[in-house]
Formats: sequence, structure tokens, C-alpha cells
Amino acid sequence: MALIEWLKVILLGVVEGITEWLPISSTGHILVNEFVQLEQSDAFMEMFDVVIQLGAILAVVVIFWDKLWPFHLKKNAPENSWFIHEAEKGIMKSFQKFCNNYCHMDKIVLWLKIAVACIPAAVFGLAFDDWMDEHFYNATVVAIALIVYGVIFIVLENYNVHRKPKVTNLEALSFKEAILIGLFQVLSLIPGTSRSGSTIIGGILIGTSREIAAEFTFFLAIPVMFGASLVKLLKFGLSFTGTELAVLIVGMLVAFGVSIFAIKFLMGYIKKHDFKVFGWYRIALGMLVLIYFFLIR
Repeated sequence: MALIEWLKVILLGVVEGITEWLPISSTGHILVNEFVQLEQSDAFMEMFDVVIQLGAILAVVVIFWDKLWPFHLKKNAPENSWFIHEAEKGIMKSFQKFCNNYCHMDKIVLWLKIAVACIPAAVFGLAFDDWMDEHFYNATVVAIALIVYGVIFIVLENYNVHRKPKVTNLEALSFKEAILIGLFQVLSLIPGTSRSGSTIIGGILIGTSREIAAEFTFFLAIPVMFGASLVKLLKFGLSFTGTELAVLIVGMLVAFGVSIFAIKFLMGYIKKHDFKVFGWYRIALGMLVLIYFFLIR
């Protein structure tokens, strides 16, 4: 494969690593796909655009490993049982003993919240994803979504100036609040909205801090993006040529490396700043998309 093709793969990995985590919409950057097209089949590219996200997912796992890994060795077990009411015998007794000896129960609960929050998007995605792509995946919808969400970010941050977040750590995030954030994630089925943008907006609206909204957004991506990638891989058939496999691996590795920097940048940035800059960026990008597709192309 020519050098220029490998440079395109790297560029696509860079774009994925940046736009997947910053609330600026990976779909919204359709101008990149307009000018950067690999010499691969349409079926492969449809799969590649989704499965490259696995590299981005791995970045989340690596950065937040201590917050996500729910198991520990028995020697690290706490002295007191996590359970308020301990069973005296039977399967429940064995289950509680295993949890106390080998599990970080606060992290198990976190994963349950993540699972609950993923249900709305999974249900709506399976039912309407293809229909949404067919009817909404066009420059007009993408540009409008970019601009509208950009305005929402600016308005939301102005509204949020004098509010104090009521959820400042993951343990304080209730199952009800997790489900509400999951409902906002459904909006990301509309191209141009941004999955991270939708859930961050949802988190801030219900009262989480920017840091918790961003972290929970990252964690939600793990099952959502893994599931979407698995579906695409199975649909493609897992029958790769040597070149296709190399392209996929390189794209994922680049997305992983760039995602490490993008996630760390965002978490550091929002400790001192709000999301307005991303709102203005989205508005500018949306206008650029409209200008290109309706006046230049």
C-alpha cells in the first residue's frame, strides 16, 4: 500500500482519538471523510469507521484502570463486610463471602450504573440506528446538530455559572441520575450531536460537576463502543486481507495514543475552564460544513 494511504490511516486515527472524547462530534467532522478516503471497499470502511474506536476505548481503560477494575486479592479484603445484612448460609452466603474477599463493591455498583445507563441507547440504537443513518446522515442535519449543540453548551454554561454541582464524585451518582444521563445518550444517534457532548450536557443539567459528567461519559463509552464494534466486526465477517488487518490495527493504535492525550487534556482543561470553547468550535465547524456542502462543493 502506498505511503499516502498509510498517512491517511494515521490521520483518521488522529481525528478519531480527538473527536471521540472532546464534545465536538466525530461524525461532525465529515469534511475529513470528504477529503480523506482510503482505497478500500465500502464494506471495510463502514466497519473501520466504527471498530477503530476500540483503540479509543482501550485508552479509557488504561487511564482509569484504578477506578474501573472491580477485583482485588483476598489479602486486600476489608475487615468489615460490605453487606448490611449478612446471609447465614446457602448460595447468598457464598456470594457475599466472594464479594467481600475479592471485589471492590463500590466499583461493582459503578458498573451496574454504567449498565443501566446504557440500556436506553441500546434499545433505541437497535431499533432506529439504521433508520437514523439513512434519513439523518447528511450534511444539513450534521451542520444543524453541530450548531444547535454548540449554542446549548454556551447557554448551559452561562446558566451554570452560579450553580453548585450536587454530584461531585461517582459514588454520589444515583441510579436514577445514571439513567437520565443514559437517556441523553440516545440523542447521540443523531449525526453531529456527539455522544460525549450529549451525555456531558445531560450530566451537567442534572447537577453533576464537569469532571464527573466527563468521567461517566468515558465509562459509558466502554460497553457502547465495544458492542457497536463487535456488531460491525460480525457483520463484516472477520475475513480480512493482510492489508485490511494492518490498516485496522494501525488506525486503532493511533486512535489509542491520541485518545490518551485527548482524555488527559480534557480532564485537565475542565478543572479550570468551562465547555464554552467547544460550543464556539461546534458553531464554527457547523457553519463551515454548510458553506462547503451548499456553496462550494
